[in-house]
Amino acid sequence: MGIELITLLIVVALLGLMAFGVPLGITTLTVSLVTAILCFGERAGFFIVAANVSEVLHKYELIAVPFFVFMANVLERSGIAKSLFDSMAIAGGRFRGSVGVQTCIVAVLLAAMSGIMGGEIVMLGLIALPQMLRLGYDKKLSIGIICAAGALATLIPPSVVLIVYGLAAQVSITKLFAASAVPGLLLASLYITYILVRVRLRPGMAPIYDIPETGYPFFKRLKFLKGIILPAVLTFTVLGVIYSGIATVTEAAAIGAVGALVVAGVRKEACSSP
Repeated sequence: MGIELITLLIVVALLGLMAFGVPLGITTLTVSLVTAILCFGERAGFFIVAANVSEVLHKYELIAVPFFVFMANVLERSGIAKSLFDSMAIAGGRFRGSVGVQTCIVAVLLAAMSGIMGGEIVMLGLIALPQMLRLGYDKKLSIGIICAAGALATLIPPSVVLIVYGLAAQVSITKLFAASAVPGLLLASLYITYILVRVRLRPGMAPIYDIPETGYPFFKRLKFLKGIILPAVLTFTVLGVIYSGIATVTEAAAIGAVGALVVAGVRKEACSSP
């Protein structure tokens, strides 16, 4: 059996199991085991899978993954993500498709803060999707924006996917981060351009976000950007220590986890103050 056919069968098996609702971890483990056993035999197949899993788990850089997951959960639970979206929605002003555009911008910021694609899509689905549907946005357009913008966490550093890929491919994770930032931002720009063109051609798909705050002069609306200050500081801190060479990706992830706790504590204090 040729490698092309084997690859095709692996992809079909992965998609088929996920379509039936099998969890991703069980799906990948099952396909890996079955493929290894069929190609190398029962004993050798089990050994190959076990050896690869053991080798990956001994990678020091992999510690960055739970740190970034923890940081994403702290930002979600503390309400920082919602505050970020509200600030961007008000500061953005009145123009057709503004909430969709702001959702893409918030997705970029959340990706830079967490690096978790699944968590980002969940956050956007809980925060932005109800808002767009409430304002009368087209349902298909709204869901498409959430899915497309949420997937930006795959490219925009610090991406957990790039960390895992870098370990598997023996490539510098820092260089992967540097190489993926521009394509990620370019893709976000293309999404925003598409939204603006689409809603201009079909105005009924995206009513104007009309609340009193959006009618304020631009400089007066800037005060509503206070919800973006703490997340921006956290993002630039994490990415800054990586690109400047001060810390490795793993160390930066630890800094981000501690910083997320500090940001959550400051925000709670600010919210509880009269």
